[in-house]
Amino acid sequence: MRIQGIPQRSIREVVGGVEVIDQRWLPHEYRVATLKSVNDFVAAIKEMWIRGAPLIGATAAYGIVASLRAKRDNWHEAAKYDAAQLLATRPTAVNLKWALDQQLEICRNAGSQEEALKKCLDRAAAICDSDVDVCHRIGQHGLPLIESLYDEVLKEPVNILTHCNAGWLATVDWGTATSPIYQAHKAGIPVHVWVDETRPRNQGASLTAFELAEEGIPHTVITDNAGGLLMQQGKVDLVITGTDRTVANGDVVNKIGTYLKALAAKDNGVPFFVALPYSTLDISISTGADVEIEERNQNEIHFIQGLHEGEVKEVRLTPPSSPALNLGFDVTPARCVTGLITEYGVFQASEAGIQSLVQAAQS
Repeated sequence: MRIQGIPQRSIREVVGGVEVIDQRWLPHEYRVATLKSVNDFVAAIKEMWIRGAPLIGATAAYGIVASLRAKRDNWHEAAKYDAAQLLATRPTAVNLKWALDQQLEICRNAGSQEEALKKCLDRAAAICDSDVDVCHRIGQHGLPLIESLYDEVLKEPVNILTHCNAGWLATVDWGTATSPIYQAHKAGIPVHVWVDETRPRNQGASLTAFELAEEGIPHTVITDNAGGLLMQQGKVDLVITGTDRTVANGDVVNKIGTYLKALAAKDNGVPFFVALPYSTLDISISTGADVEIEERNQNEIHFIQGLHEGEVKEVRLTPPSSPALNLGFDVTPARCVTGLITEYGVFQASEAGIQSLVQAAQS
């Protein structure tokens, strides 16, 4: 996708490391950060310079490359230790472990550190390229959902509500929930996106809105609590969100607030779809209740960042004596999900649907 008309990826290789967009400064400043040491990668993931399950996985894969670039006699153990450090950064997003497991498998089978480094570097690049292809295919399978609403029902712009940022900034390119939107726009189908601000880190207001503006897609930023009213008023035709982990029974774990959108959609008869790559599926967990929910720093609630007199500044919102609980994710039960949009097609959010998805991926 594009920034100021120039095609970009969210991560790219540079000499001795990778370059990523430091998303903490968007939409007000475009900054890049170069990651070379394992500590750089740990900080980038933990402190949310980068975020989004697919991009976290891709970044972690390069984190193991950074580990292997350090010349150490005990490189096998060092790689395992560094993988554990990376894994501890964000416990909810399953792509993190998925990517690290691939790299550690290469390390176990490599005859030398040099062989492991070369193969892990190739694998990290392949993970990135595959993510671009997967997200494009997700969009291809989601596009007919938007086309059918426009052709058969509306004959006017399709109003789509999304939550958080499941766009290209959360992946390597295209995004998951946004991929069908981008492809509809490119196909000439008029769309309008309701963008949840997504407190407390405001990934919708800062990142999704930024992406859509750069692509010239009509959109409106709304407060997180406005979605239900818009659905009651008939102003939302479709909801598409992403997910950080979807489990064996079809429960969806995504950014806090997703569950409330799903409840409102179900009550108002609005289709609620979740877009995900197969790598975000975790069939080792039976239900969403068994997923560890990340509790983040209270300061994300206490403070907010914005542009003031040309400078990005942070201000406090809450009384100094008030504690805050900052839960990063919630669980949307499968019964509230209309369908799962994947690179293999659209599947039911149920045990049977997940089994069909696994079979499609393995065939």
